This record gives sequence, structure tokens and C-alpha cells, in this order.
Amino acid sequence: MHDKTIQLDKLTKDFGKLRAVDSLSIDVPTGSIFGFLGPNGAGKTTTLHMLLGLLEPTSGGGEVMGYDLRTDGDQIRACCGALLEHHGLYEALSAADNLEFYGRAFHLPDGERQKRIQELLEQIGLWERRKEAVGSWSKGMKQKLAIARAMLHKPGLILLDEPTAGLDVVSAVEVRKSLDDLAGQQGVTVFMTTHNMTEAEKLCDQVAVIRAGKLLAEGKPDELRRRSRKPSLEIAVHGMTADAMTLLQAHPLVASAERQDGHLRVDLSEDKDAAPLMSLLVGAGVQVSEVHRSVASLEDVYLELFKEEDNVR
Repeated sequence: MHDKTIQLDKLTKDFGKLRAVDSLSIDVPTGSIFGFLGPNGAGKTTTLHMLLGLLEPTSGGGEVMGYDLRTDGDQIRACCGALLEHHGLYEALSAADNLEFYGRAFHLPDGERQKRIQELLEQIGLWERRKEAVGSWSKGMKQKLAIARAMLHKPGLILLDEPTAGLDVVSAVEVRKSLDDLAGQQGVTVFMTTHNMTEAEKLCDQVAVIRAGKLLAEGKPDELRRRSRKPSLEIAVHGMTADAMTLLQAHPLVASAERQDGHLRVDLSEDKDAAPLMSLLVGAGVQVSEVHRSVASLEDVYLELFKEEDNVR
């Protein structure tokens, strides 16, 4: 088995004068949940279509499950599951009948097909409702069933385009849990596009950030957070004075400091012990009751990458 399920090398797609994907090179480790992050129009869906062999690259290329995405589209689609813009369900049919239909389309043997349908519906909590027509279901339930449909034939890779877009908070949480459970128990590689940073932070083992078709960063969420901005402190204080603030802001460890609702927000210039800052504040007559060190969230990293890109332009 390859240790990389997807390998892209300078993958590029032009639509006339518009460059939708610009020299994209990424590797997706086998068995991981990989988040492909970017705003609407960043080139995420175009990349998905090239991965499935539905669009031919203008230049560059890559492999999916060991197959060339330029020449082996049929083989890629046969061994992948995909959930793109539409859920692909027949709303007049029951949940079980939907999976039965797709199981036959995938040529699953009768006994294996029935076992697989029950297994998936139980995992996503829909077995008791298997006989209901899906047209009456909520969007979140349909999305969970659509993910099960994409995994029905035990693909090694599942490609998802904004799997929780348009869902309410509860439904989105349920879909994320179903996806995490299915991926964990089935051992598949998941490649999902999203512009939801919270979702990516909770679900993804590795992420790539794309904007206007260009790769801005790639790595594990923790790695991206650590190599982003310097750590910061949230300090609960009493008796903060203007003189104390001036002393604090002048300290070489402090990149910036500001008061926020009775707290101090201090961005550090480097990742060092902040004890000297506490001593400075106490020495200036300030009472310090709590100190919390925080690092950038993935959303902070995302916004910072975009700001850096704007400054380069």
C-alpha cells in the first residue's frame, strides 16, 4: 500500500484567462483526514474534479490511489467514494432502498450488500429509520446518508466537497462525528474541502490552505498554529495604571499589549518564560489574579496567511 493516497505535482487548471488552480503540489497521507481549506472561489472544487478525472489539467499532474489522474479517471472513480455538490439520493426511496440501489450499481454481492447497508446505517445512527422515505428527512440526516452512500463499496479514498455546508450547528456536529467514526472504523483516507476553520481544526489530521488557486501552507493544524504568530497571554489584573502599561509595553518580551474588559492581552515577541512580566506588573503595584497562555487558532493562522499574501501582492 502506498503511504500517500494523493500526490499532486504542480497541478494547474486554466479556464480561458482565469487560472483556477495554480501549480498545486500536495501529498495526502494514507489513512488521514485531510482538510483542503480556502474561501469560495479558491479552486477547491476544481481540484476535486481533477482528482476524479472529471476535468483535465492544463499542466502538471498527479496520482490518486496509484492511478494517473490524467489517464486513469475510470479506475480512480471506481475505487473512490465522492460526495460533491449534490447528495445524490432518491428522495422517494427509503434510506435502505437508496443504499440497495447504489450497492447494486457497485456490483456488491447480495449477502455482502445487505450486511454492508446494515453496518453503515447502524454506525451513523439511522438503522431504525431505514424504511423511511428520505424526502422527509432533515438536511443533516440526508448528508449523513449520502456519506454512507459514498462509502458503501469500501473505497480506499472518499472525496467530500463542503460536507457540512448549509447545515445547522447540531446537524453539522452529527455529520462530523459520523465522518470521524466512519473514517476511523473503515480505515479510509478522507479528502474534504471546507472553509469552516473550526470544523477543520476538530476533524482533520492535516490541512492545506489555498487561495486564488495557490497553496499558502500545508501541515498538521498544530504545526501551522505553532509556526504562525508568537504566543500570547491573557492576564486578569486589578489596579492597572497607565504607568504600568507603559512599562509593560516597553519590555523586550512584549510585541504588543492592550486592555480588554478587565484583562490584559499581551502578544509576546518570542516564546519565552513570561515570569519577568509578572514581576514587572507586581512591582508596579498591579494585582495579578490569573494568567493564561494561548496559541493561535487555525482561524488565526488562516487570516494571518491571507494578510501576508495581501502584503506580498
